[in-house]
Amino acid sequence: MRDRFLALKVFARVARLGSFSRAGRELGLSQPSVSRIVAELERDVGVALITRSTRALILTEAGADYLGRAEALLDGLEEADLAARGTGELRGSLKIGVSSSFGIREVIPSLPSFMNRHPGLTVQLAVDDQYQNLIVEGVDVAFRFGTLPDSSATARLLDTSPRLIVASPAYLEEVGHPTFPDELTGHSIVLGPGGNSPGLWSFEKGARRARPHIDGRLTASSNEAAVTAAVEGVGLVSTVLWGCRRELERGRLVQLLADWKTEPVPLHAVFAAGRATKPAARAFVDHLAGRLAERRRAPLSQAAVL
Repeated sequence: MRDRFLALKVFARVARLGSFSRAGRELGLSQPSVSRIVAELERDVGVALITRSTRALILTEAGADYLGRAEALLDGLEEADLAARGTGELRGSLKIGVSSSFGIREVIPSLPSFMNRHPGLTVQLAVDDQYQNLIVEGVDVAFRFGTLPDSSATARLLDTSPRLIVASPAYLEEVGHPTFPDELTGHSIVLGPGGNSPGLWSFEKGARRARPHIDGRLTASSNEAAVTAAVEGVGLVSTVLWGCRRELERGRLVQLLADWKTEPVPLHAVFAAGRATKPAARAFVDHLAGRLAERRRAPLSQAAVL
């Protein structure tokens, strides 16, 4: 039973990663051991599951069908173990895909209480400011901002965060602070990720609309870099609340144009397509959603807003 479970797990990772060696590194097995386990599985099944060549590993037609059934069995077994224990305690592994800034500011601080509740669970963070391929990289849940592309993946909307215009007190003292969106064009702008790109930015205030054209003086590929540049006085930055809340509360940044509305940024938890969602992934998403709701209800100090 244990050997067959291991064989299914190894085959699934080899199939998704397209490599014996990569699957071995992920599972803590040597490349020869992985190759042997898959070969023994093929002998037990009685059909070739993977076509091997010097350049690639390709699933056979039978292998592709077997993979879907194997992953369903693995996920179902995890569900059965959880139900049999009856304690709600999660075990096994959970792989989370997350951007560096959201990981540092929200996901990692939420982990201690979650992991203390489930001591038998190991967590792997796949930190990348580019979208991961959930299936290939074995990610159980990823957190993504902005409008999702069309996909067969399952997604859950967790939050919508307002986009804030912020700057350091030192920058504002030197340059002055804008009171209308059209005045942004006269300021140094730091551009960051997540749709915060040059072009027309949209603002609303009652029936009034403003769409100033923005060009960036500095462009950063991560929220952390963009916010740090703003703290250091390079210029204004537009970021979501979670991405600058710490700096606002410490007085290192100040929010501008607070009475103007900007388009909110949605946050989704995304689960891999074609697979049952891991109980641990669902549980962590629920846990994080509760934390985000609590922080959303906590008001900002008035000193952080101009």
